[in-house]
Amino acid sequence: MSMTDSDLQDRIETARRASLNWLAGMQAPLERRGVMRISAYHDVALWPGMLLPGTYNGVMCLDLLGGLGEHGAAEKAALVSWIEQRRTPDGRFRIEGMRDGKVFKKPDRDETWRYIDWHVTNYALGAIRALNPERTPKLDFILPYLEPSALAAWLRARDLDDPWQEGNNIVNLAGFLLLLGEREIAERAGVEAAIEQLVQWHLPLQEPRTGFWGNGQFEDETRLLHAFAGSMHNFHIWYATARPLPHQDKAIDYVLGREPAIHSACIDVDAIDLLVHGLAMTGHRRGEIEAWCRTMLGELLDFQNENGGFADMPAGTWRQDGWIDGYAEPQGVSNTFATWFRWIAIAMIADVLWPGRWPWRFRRMIGIGYRVAAWRRQP
Repeated sequence: MSMTDSDLQDRIETARRASLNWLAGMQAPLERRGVMRISAYHDVALWPGMLLPGTYNGVMCLDLLGGLGEHGAAEKAALVSWIEQRRTPDGRFRIEGMRDGKVFKKPDRDETWRYIDWHVTNYALGAIRALNPERTPKLDFILPYLEPSALAAWLRARDLDDPWQEGNNIVNLAGFLLLLGEREIAERAGVEAAIEQLVQWHLPLQEPRTGFWGNGQFEDETRLLHAFAGSMHNFHIWYATARPLPHQDKAIDYVLGREPAIHSACIDVDAIDLLVHGLAMTGHRRGEIEAWCRTMLGELLDFQNENGGFADMPAGTWRQDGWIDGYAEPQGVSNTFATWFRWIAIAMIADVLWPGRWPWRFRRMIGIGYRVAAWRRQP
């Protein structure tokens, strides 16, 4: 049965309140307010390090849903302090318990740690920014990439056989550079040059038939899927700098060719992010995008667990990214990672179908949860 706008809006509001209640239940015992377990499955005594991702995902989900307003200034400051205690001297954030031999993303140890550290740091800084937008981040670790030769060498080492991983690497680097440019006047010229260098590196490597980066996109569906999932992250550089994105219509066509159905939290939010930004920037296939998103909205709302949270996928094992011999829990369990990601998708759809109906607080820092058109109209 087709649902009316009013029915869908009521379902979103009911789901939003249920998720806020679930997030309140993730409060870690004996910790300051806002420190969260990643799920009800999470044993803090065994896995204390998982409080960091539990918290940064939960904080950004609360911010998106309008739940951070219940935290006073002193509570927010205390929570910022708690997160920053997980910071290394050069500004990177790391999950306690992750160590050599327990992590893997690439055979090269430095590439593995760079990916993990940058990913955790992106989200930790996102949570801090939600709690205190004026807090100055420590970004010493990114300063070497302002040197054109160092950035060029790093770009040459990108592996476009693995575009999903590289899309995360690139958006994280660009996000740190943009933060640096916001805060440090002396660095702005270097940041602008580095962003330009990043953009110019991308242009000859983009596949014009899809708009994506990645080798062998037409060899099989999985490689094309990974190119899409990775490239959606790269696109954020164009959104943040208000540049026309080449071949964006082809990227939209790819997503509209996929069935609007539940996959993983990552794939589903990537599809919505690409369509919502594509609609805002091009207007390409507007009616079809809105219809696709409306169908996907119903699927997402149906996927909410009875406890109010969301799972990544229905079955299997969920692991913290890169921690191959570390924390794991059953799929199907509500966790703060999946709940935040799935609310980003729901909120982006709602913001397109009924703009202004909810005061969603999307991230201002590029990466998952960023919504350029939304934050530019916020005070």
